[in-house]
Amino acid sequence: MAVHTSQSVAKAAGDDVARGRSRGTGTPPRPGALRRALSVHWYAWAMVAPVVIVIGVIIGYPLVRGIWLSLTDANERNVARSIGVNDMPATYKFVGLDNYADALTGGQFLDTLVWTLVWTVSCVGITFVLGMALANILNRRIAGRSFYRMALILPWAIPGFVSVFAWRFLYNEERGLLNRVLGGVGIDGVPWLNDPTWAKFSVIAVNVWLGVPFIMVALLGGLQAIPSEQYEAAEMDGATAWQRFRHVTLPGLRPVSTTVVLLSTIWTFNMFPVIFLLTRGGPGESTQILVTQAYKFSFEISPRDFAQSSTWGVLILVLLMLFAVVYRRVLRTQGDNW
Repeated sequence: MAVHTSQSVAKAAGDDVARGRSRGTGTPPRPGALRRALSVHWYAWAMVAPVVIVIGVIIGYPLVRGIWLSLTDANERNVARSIGVNDMPATYKFVGLDNYADALTGGQFLDTLVWTLVWTVSCVGITFVLGMALANILNRRIAGRSFYRMALILPWAIPGFVSVFAWRFLYNEERGLLNRVLGGVGIDGVPWLNDPTWAKFSVIAVNVWLGVPFIMVALLGGLQAIPSEQYEAAEMDGATAWQRFRHVTLPGLRPVSTTVVLLSTIWTFNMFPVIFLLTRGGPGESTQILVTQAYKFSFEISPRDFAQSSTWGVLILVLLMLFAVVYRRVLRTQGDNW
């Protein structure tokens, strides 16, 4: 009986080892495992394949092409092009990492990066504070709460380019509504988009106006998920309104806050429409952020510098990937699997 039991245990242990190896803890799975997986789950692979192909064509090829161009001296004059019936072959050359060295050691990239970071931090910080305040107000039982919610979500529902053009009319130095209101109370008109400092305040204000609804809705959902018993217990313990906010509301909103802040940071860092449609990076280069400057290299200067534009695009991608890494690590610290 004892011999039979020991043999059973040994066989079970052998089966566990075999299963562990098939999971990747030991030797790799048998060559036929992938073939069986494809035959069993062929429907799932068939459903995913079109998406993978589309992503590869739309994103993969331009990405690889952009990385390659960033390693060359390609511009409008030496790329392949057609002039009438004549086809001109490409004559650009491989230059390695020279474009990256020029961008990182030159003043233009660093100056633009500094303003991009200031723009991102300012927009995200102000948007988060306003969104938090509005979410706390709308989480209470006040008269007309549904109307206020709809009115505050409206900027999010309107297409971005429509909102930006509306603000551009408001900022018009001669006929804009803002300067008309200021003139009515005896204050001289403000060069909202024609002065570098005022232009920076103007683009930040527009982006904040566009971003508050997203933050507000996300935080409002987080507030409604916090159990009311926690507030009641804190109030019975004699906690003030600020202490309840600090020790109950903020910890309860931590998962939502982390997500919305990091997503808003990525979106704002790469926010092309507001800058381009409102100021086109002006006056001068005062409001130019990295993504609009990369666009300018390819479409607004002569000759168009495709290599420099691609270089800036790759650097932007690297910075956004760093944001993604931070996002993933923060989520992991909160116990989420990504």
